[in-house]
Amino acid sequence: MIEIEDLNKTFSLSKQQKKKLGTRAGQIKAVDGINLSCKPGRIFSLLGPNGAGKTTTLRLIATILQPTCGTIRVAGHDVTQDGRLVRSKIGFLTGTTGLYDRLTPDELVTYFGKLNGMDPRTLERRKQELFHTLEIFSFSGKRIAELSSGMKQKVSIARTMIHDPEVVVFDEPTAGLDVITAEHIIDLIRRCKEDGKTVIFSSHIMSEVDLLCDDLAIIHEGKILFDDTMENFRSQMINGSLTQEFIRIVNNAKTPVQ
Repeated sequence: MIEIEDLNKTFSLSKQQKKKLGTRAGQIKAVDGINLSCKPGRIFSLLGPNGAGKTTTLRLIATILQPTCGTIRVAGHDVTQDGRLVRSKIGFLTGTTGLYDRLTPDELVTYFGKLNGMDPRTLERRKQELFHTLEIFSFSGKRIAELSSGMKQKVSIARTMIHDPEVVVFDEPTAGLDVITAEHIIDLIRRCKEDGKTVIFSSHIMSEVDLLCDDLAIIHEGKILFDDTMENFRSQMINGSLTQEFIRIVNNAKTPVQ
């Protein structure tokens, strides 16, 4: 489970950033007092336009960033006080693989299993299962630098899931991938739900959101505009599609130009 209460994240701005953003302010509030709850066995989708605070929120959950104030609890543990324990409970997958080019998939996934304190027998069994499911065996001994983007994303999935995390965060996981590789990720997200994991999922591909999510939150300018079940969202829709309704909600909330 993920529980977020009054979460805020403020970044200091450099001179160059102030100029780019057209502001004199020394800071920018990327996340502004949000409250969310993501439950086990359900897929929670966090949507927002670029710069809305979506990725910042996901990185705060994953302990990549630290909150300015407010609290986040992952599987019952505070991300600030128990960061190492939280990281043992969480898997974080993005569209950017960030893998080590000189290692093979086998070496990389083994390394991350050991990093998570897995015993050798469990690690090997889990690796075999993931490599079979993701069809990695045919290239498991090649250097990662030699792999296609789709292959690399499969390795990234195995790295993310090797320690069988209770909570999984997917941030634009299918961005730029071919249809077949994207379908592997969609299947993985479904499987995480079936296994009773807590899943938080972010995507700009609305068909994926419509297909997968049970609960939905929309964030804009660091604030939550909508937070409810997907069923209730559909029942309240004014427009005929999820994309059109999302655009309508965001446009209605935009800060007027002074």
